[in-house]
Order: sequence, then structure tokens, then C-alpha cells
Amino acid sequence: MLEIKNISKKFGDRMVLDNISATFKPGTTSLIIGGSGTGKSVLLKCMIGLVKPENGQVLYDGRDFLKGDEETVKAIRREMGVLFQGSALFDSKTVIDNVRFPLEMLTSMNEAEKRDRAEFCLQRVGLEQAADRMPSEISGGMKKRVGIARAIVMNPKYLFCDEPNSGLDPLTSIKIDQLIKEITDEFNTTTIVITHDMNSMMEIGEQITFLYQGHKLWEGDNNSITSSSVPELNDFIYANKLLRDMSK
Repeated sequence: MLEIKNISKKFGDRMVLDNISATFKPGTTSLIIGGSGTGKSVLLKCMIGLVKPENGQVLYDGRDFLKGDEETVKAIRREMGVLFQGSALFDSKTVIDNVRFPLEMLTSMNEAEKRDRAEFCLQRVGLEQAADRMPSEISGGMKKRVGIARAIVMNPKYLFCDEPNSGLDPLTSIKIDQLIKEITDEFNTTTIVITHDMNSMMEIGEQITFLYQGHKLWEGDNNSITSSSVPELNDFIYANKLLRDMSK
């Protein structure tokens, strides 16, 4: 289980996150939603250690990630898998070498073990036939799936996905959502997805946290989000519906 308690972050005089708390459970796809500039990605960066908040706690199964000793922090990092926005693949490495990269950096596996694990993860995302291609030779949706394969190659307890559907067509976005949900269920991961995609909210939003101007204004699930009494959330949902209808 991942808990964040009273997370606050400022950049200069601007308060980007103001006293944010939430609990994310294993085997659940938890979405953090909100418009651009609301603090979603900053919150994720606080959770994975790329940004240090001024105040608050990030607890991984009770272990304090922000104040833990070096060994505790390293142990937690090895339990994380991250799908970055844009996939962040190495252009000079083949698909399978991209997937294998965390194993090269963080494990003592031999070459055969690393190859087997990378091949398994590619098979899990349906890309075993693309193992020896370069990133420039595959589509945007395939790059996202490679990113997911790399994110799960260490068999993480915690999976973080930053805007996994960014730049994808609606059909490919649905497939990516389904894959994230399947992996969450199959491996019982604690999955946190940063998104503003309405389809994602309705399809995989088992737990949803809505941020607005750095504040947490609402928390619920995909069954209750459309009956919210929070005006800012209702405006956000309505704007997303308009964009979705316009793209059809």
C-alpha cells in the first residue's frame, strides 16, 4: 500500500501542491486527474523521488521514502515501475534492449536470465515480434507498450503511469488502458495513473483523485464521478466530454 500524507510543494512563491493526502491500494488502478497545471505530474514526481516536497510523507508499506536511510530508499526504488509520458525510450537501443535496461542497471542476473525476463514482458504486452526493432520503426502505441514492458520488467509492486494515452488515438488509448488494468489485476500492483482522459476515468478508474489548482477537491470512483457536487470537477468532466465528442 502507498500512502501520501499532507504533501505540499512550492516553486518560488507558487504553491503547486497544498496538503495532499491519499491512499493507494494493491490490485487497484488509482487515477489522479485534473487540468493542465493542477499539480498532477508534480505529485507523481514527489511519489517517485524526482521532486522533494516541502512537507509531508510518502509511505511505501509504512516505510518513509522521504526520510528513510539509503538502503530503505534503494529497496523502495527497486519496487517501482514507471511509464513516463512519451515513453522515454532510448533511440539507439532495440526494443528488447530498452526493456532489459533496468535489469542491466539494478540486478545481477546473467545474460540468459535478462533476455528471458525481457522476452516474457514483451510477450505480456503483445510485442514479442518487435523485439529486435528500433523505436523509430514502431508506432506510438507500440512505444507505449514497450514502455509498459520496461516498467514491469523488475516485477514492481508499484506501477506509475504518467499520461499513458497522450498522443494516441481513441482505440489505441482503450487498448493501453485495458493492458494497464490487466497487469494491475494479474500482478496485484499498486497502480497510479496520471491522466485527463475521460475514457480512462470511466473504464479503469477504480479510485479517482481530482486536483484543482494544487488542492484535492474530490475522491471517489468511476461510478460516482458523474454525480459529483463539486463544480470544478463537473466543469472538467463536461469539457472532456465535449472534446471526446468532437474527436469522433
